Amino acid sequence: MQVENSVLATGEAKLSKITSLIKRLRTDLSEKTLSSSERKAILEQLKVYGRDPNNADPIFAKAGIETLAGQAFDRDLSDASREALRCLANALFLREQTRQILVDLGYAGKAAQRLKIDNRDDEFLVSRILFLMTYNTDVDFNQLEREHQIAGSINQNIARHSKRYSKHYLRKSSPSPMDEMALVETLKLLFNITHYYPALADSFTESLPHVLKILSRITVPHPPLQSPVNYLINVLMNLDLGNQQTISNPIFPDFDSKHNVECLVNILDRATTEYKEAELDQTAAPLLTLIRRVYEIAPETVRKHTRPLLLPTENDRSKPLGKSGTLPSRLLRLSTSPLLPTLRDSISSLMFELSDKDPTKFVQNIGYGFAAGFLTSHNIRVPQTALGRSGTRRSKNGGSSENDVFNPITGQRLDTESIDAGPEMTEAEKEREAEKLFVLFERLKATGVIDVKNPVEQAIDDGRFEELD
Repeated sequence: MQVENSVLATGEAKLSKITSLIKRLRTDLSEKTLSSSERKAILEQLKVYGRDPNNADPIFAKAGIETLAGQAFDRDLSDASREALRCLANALFLREQTRQILVDLGYAGKAAQRLKIDNRDDEFLVSRILFLMTYNTDVDFNQLEREHQIAGSINQNIARHSKRYSKHYLRKSSPSPMDEMALVETLKLLFNITHYYPALADSFTESLPHVLKILSRITVPHPPLQSPVNYLINVLMNLDLGNQQTISNPIFPDFDSKHNVECLVNILDRATTEYKEAELDQTAAPLLTLIRRVYEIAPETVRKHTRPLLLPTENDRSKPLGKSGTLPSRLLRLSTSPLLPTLRDSISSLMFELSDKDPTKFVQNIGYGFAAGFLTSHNIRVPQTALGRSGTRRSKNGGSSENDVFNPITGQRLDTESIDAGPEMTEAEKEREAEKLFVLFERLKATGVIDVKNPVEQAIDDGRFEELD
C-alpha cells in the first residue's frame, strides 16, 4: 500500500481519519480483528499522518500511545510490529510528554527486552525509543540493567557491528545504510546511559575494543566529525579508558600500540582543514579532550611518538610558531581565536599535558606568546628561567638538544630571525620604550603569575645604574 503517494486528509478530516485508525488498532489488541497485513497498512497510514502533529492529537494521547505500544511490544515479531515501533518513535520525538506516558504504562522494560533481538531494524527503532526515554522521564536504567541486562544487549549489538568492519567482511561488502543507522542509535543510547548513569560505565567496558576497531576502519566522511565518527568519539569519552579488568589495554593494541592514537590525530588533522573556524568550537573539542585522556594513560613509547605529532618541531621553528601549515601550527593559531572559547582551552590543555604539565616545558614547547593566556587563567606561575633567551631547541623527533636557542616569546630559532633593517631609534624613542617596558614589567610582577624582576631594578642591584647630574 503506497501511503506516501496517496492523497492525505487534512484538517478535521485528518483528525477524524486518525481517530478511526487508532480505534481499529485498539479493538484489534483485545479481539484480534485484523490480519497482519491489515495492521501493517493501518500503521503505515498513521506513520505518515503522525509526521505532522497538527490535527493528530489521538496519536499523542495516552490511549494512542498505549495502542501503539501494544501493537509494537505485545504482538509477535512482524513487519506490522515494526511499523508500530516507527509510529511510537516518531510520537516520542515530536511530543515530549509521550515519553513519560510510555514509561508509566510499563513499556520501558519491554523495550529493553526487545533490544536482545538480533535484528537491525529492531535495534534502530528500540534504541531510539530508549534514547528518547533518557530525557525528562523517571525511567530507571539501573533497574533496566538489573532486570533486563540492557548493557549486555548494547554490548552485543556493538560487537555485531564490529564484525562488519573486519577485513574479511569489508572485502565482500560495506555495511548497509540500515547497519550504520542502527549503529548510530546504539551509540547515542550508550552515551546517554553512561552520561546520566556513570556508575553503569563499567558495564560497557567490553565494547571499548569494538568501538576502537570501528573507528579505525570506518570510511571517515568529509568533513570528518559527523555521524558516525562523532558518536564513536563521544562514546569513548564516557568509557573507562584505563580499566584494569582487561588483560591488555585495547587502546594500545599489541600489533601496534600507536595505531589508535594515530587514528585520532589523523581525524584531528583533517578537522582543522575541512571545517570553518567557527564550526570547530563544539565539534572538535571532544576529540581534543579524548586525545588528552589517551595521552595521560599512554605508555612512554606512545607518548614519545605522540609529542612530535602535536607539538612544534624543529622545522616549525624556522618561523615564529603558528606561522607554518603543520597541524601543531594550526592548533596554536586556533588556541588564540576569539571565536573558539571552548576549543581554545581544550588545545592549551592538551599542549600542557604534552609538556608533562611543566610550565617551563610548556613555554619552551609553544612560546610564551601562546602559553601566557592559559597559564594566567589557571593561576600557574612561570619560573623566570622560562623566559630566558637560551631556551632548549625541540628536535624533529620530539626530543631536545642543547645546540641552538630560540626566542622564548615567539618560539622561533634565533638564527632564523630576520634582522631589523630599519633606522636606529633616537634617544627620546629609546626612553619612551624603556618607560613602556618598565610599566609592563611592574604590571606583570603585580599579577604574581610569573616570578620576574624589573630590568631597571636588576640593574640597580647589580650596580649598573648611574644617576646623571
